[in-house]
Amino acid sequence: MNVAIITGASQGLGLATARALTRRGWAVAIDARREGPLRQAAAELATGEVATGQVAAVPGDVTDPGHRAALVAAARALGPVSLLMNNASALGPSPQPALADYPAAELARVYAVNVLAPVALTQLVTGDLLAAGGTLINVSSDAAVEPYPGWGGYGSAKAALDQITVIFAAEHPELAVYALDPGDMRTEMHQLAFPGEDISDRPEPDASVPAIERLLDERPPSGRYRASRLIPAVAS
Repeated sequence: MNVAIITGASQGLGLATARALTRRGWAVAIDARREGPLRQAAAELATGEVATGQVAAVPGDVTDPGHRAALVAAARALGPVSLLMNNASALGPSPQPALADYPAAELARVYAVNVLAPVALTQLVTGDLLAAGGTLINVSSDAAVEPYPGWGGYGSAKAALDQITVIFAAEHPELAVYALDPGDMRTEMHQLAFPGEDISDRPEPDASVPAIERLLDERPPSGRYRASRLIPAVAS
């Protein structure tokens, strides 16, 4: 049985991806900071009408080394780990401040969640992925490549993650390693990025999942991909 680790999977793209994988018979180890929503998501995944995979839910913060170790252990208990999807992200303050006004502690937190934690988690499972000929997916953003005012913390952290992704790919050509920009989505974090605005016109996270499935099924060359390019129907 294929086993995936998906961080930040109590809602949004992480949960949508976990749904798709369990329908395919994958086992998934998922995490999130809020235990209640994570347990609810795990129950949904385990009892869904078309779900056939096993589910392990490990609440905690990806910046905590002990939590990362527990998440990896839970995944390995399900079987050989062949996919790590670093999806958990921190936006930073809402509304987002200009860089000149960005609180240092908040910026450090954004980098801890969006850059340092994915690197640390990847280091823990590199051996697993190599043994399985597996896949690493780091969830990116268009803010990593576009200079949006107010997005200096989140955007620069995602840019760093993009660079980490392609370096890891160059160091491990036997793996499939992707930075994926899913595009705008109707999520809690996107709403925080635009407080008070109506984001109901953004697509649901499920619309981006076919892009992830295509990466897994076709294993194109490692690199940075936009969901809209992999699945034309996905809004950019």
